[in-house]
Amino acid sequence: MKISGFTFIRNGTNFGFPFSESIRSILPIVDEFIVNVGKSDDDTLEKVKSIRDSKIKIIESRWNENMKVGGYVYGQQKMLAQFNCSGDWAFYLEGDEIVHENDLSKIVDACSKNLYDKRVEALIFDYLHFYGNANSYLDSPGWYRQAARIIKTSVRSYAPDGLFWHILNGKSRKARYPLASHTGAKIYHYGWIRSEEEMNRKSENIQKYWSQNHRRIDYREIDPRIIREFTGAHPAVIQKWLPKEQGIFLANPSHRLTRREKKHRWMLHLERMFGIELSKKHFFTLK
Repeated sequence: MKISGFTFIRNGTNFGFPFSESIRSILPIVDEFIVNVGKSDDDTLEKVKSIRDSKIKIIESRWNENMKVGGYVYGQQKMLAQFNCSGDWAFYLEGDEIVHENDLSKIVDACSKNLYDKRVEALIFDYLHFYGNANSYLDSPGWYRQAARIIKTSVRSYAPDGLFWHILNGKSRKARYPLASHTGAKIYHYGWIRSEEEMNRKSENIQKYWSQNHRRIDYREIDPRIIREFTGAHPAVIQKWLPKEQGIFLANPSHRLTRREKKHRWMLHLERMFGIELSKKHFFTLK
C-alpha cells in the first residue's frame, strides 16, 4: 500500500500559515508528499524546500487570476497536486491543518483496512477548529465537525473548490459526494489563531476568488456560546508555533448575532435536545 500526501500553498508566510509544520505532521506515514507552490510574493517556496525530505515533490504553478467564481481556482490548484499523486490513497492537508502524532497509526490502519473495500472511496476525520488562541475551539453546526481528507486515487474525483470532493460514477457526468469511512483520527485546524493582521491580509487577497469583498475580521465578534476550552495536548510539531496566551479566548459579550449565527444557535439547541449532529457534511458515511 502506498499513501501520497498533497497540498497547495501560495504566500503562506505572508498569510501566517504553519504550512511547514502541516507537511511535517504526516511525513512519517506517506511515501511521497506533493506540494503545489503557487507563484508567491514571499519565501513560501524556499521554506518548503528547506524541509529537505526526499519524499517531498514540488510543483511550481501560476494561479488563474481571471477565475473569480466560487473559489474554483482553489479546486484547480488542489487537483493539480492530486493528479500528481501516485499512491493508492491521496491525503490532502491544507496549510493550517495538523495531524497529531498519536493518530498516525490510526490513519495507516484505516487506509490498510479499507484499501480493498470497493464501497469506500474516502476517509473521514473529526475536526478541532481552534479560535482566538490555542486554548479555545469552536463547537457549532456552522463549523464542520467532520471532513473527508483522504481519497482513493482509483476513484474519479474532482474538487469544485479547495474544501471537498465530488465523485463521478462510471461515465456519468452527474456528481455526488464520496462514500466514506472514519479514520478514528482528528485534524487540528489552526487557521483562526493566526494574528488578526495575518488573517485580514489573507482575506483581502482571497475574497476576490469568490467574487466577494473583504470585510474586516475581528476575532472578538463571534457568538460567545460556541467557544469551548481545549484541555488536551497539541501535536508536538506545532507547539513552538502556537501563540502563548493563557486561558480561554474571550469574545465580545455584547456581540450582536448575525442571522447566520442565530440560525446556528438554534441548530445547536436542537442538537442538544435530540442528540443529533447537524453540521454540513460533504460525504456519505458508510455504516
